[in-house]
Amino acid sequence: MWGGLIGLLTTRSVWGAVVGALVGHLLEQSGALGTASGAAHVPHSISISDEFFRTTFELMGHVAKADGRVTEAQIDAARRLMHDLNLGPREIGVAIACFRAGKSTAYDANLSVERLREACGQRHDLLRAFIELQLRAALAGNGVSPPARAILMRVAERLGMSGLEFAHMQASMRARAQASRQRHGAGASAGTRSAAGAGSLAECYAELEVDAHVSDQEVVKAYRRQMSRHHPDKLVANGLPESMAQMAKEKTQRIQEAYEGIRAARGMR
Repeated sequence: MWGGLIGLLTTRSVWGAVVGALVGHLLEQSGALGTASGAAHVPHSISISDEFFRTTFELMGHVAKADGRVTEAQIDAARRLMHDLNLGPREIGVAIACFRAGKSTAYDANLSVERLREACGQRHDLLRAFIELQLRAALAGNGVSPPARAILMRVAERLGMSGLEFAHMQASMRARAQASRQRHGAGASAGTRSAAGAGSLAECYAELEVDAHVSDQEVVKAYRRQMSRHHPDKLVANGLPESMAQMAKEKTQRIQEAYEGIRAARGMR
């Protein structure tokens, strides 16, 4: 069964096709996945997809507990992510078990991150996608508190991301979240709506992770770099669980829209 999954990944099949097999493999490998000790002893030889899926939700729980307690907002953020991934009831159960394991004082975040790094090897774009998922969940919860940010920065560094790259990613995601709140704010005044419109160009630059003063050539380079990093087929082929491919597709759509917005504002051809 597992060989069939690898075949599906390498041939880039329809999104979501592997979720059941992926979770089934997780359950076969660790019947005690719902406990911290079970999660800590997942076999080291499991695939990239398994490692990515498990570590995503474990570290999410660990970061949520960084302030000493997990709030309802943080739990809701994790649930929304599971919903966005279109996970079924059984898959959600596994994700919840991993989240709970990450909250445990027995959880070894360093070990889990190291296993993910070893599993992904030189697939830096995949590791970058992992950090983005963590930031997304943290921002959607209580924001990125100083303790949570410290954890995520250490993880990012361990996975090969510089402090500057991390800061750009966080700024991009904050700008997008702020613009979304402004657009959907109930009863916004005309002045507020105008500010939201003015802020949309800043959001575009944040999405491409460049400053507004860079040259047109740098904008093009940033666009191509971001599209290469987040291409869904490329990430899935490198081991991203296909249940998470839809998010990568949405990301590339936002990058495309941001680039078009900047081109229009600058009069670029």
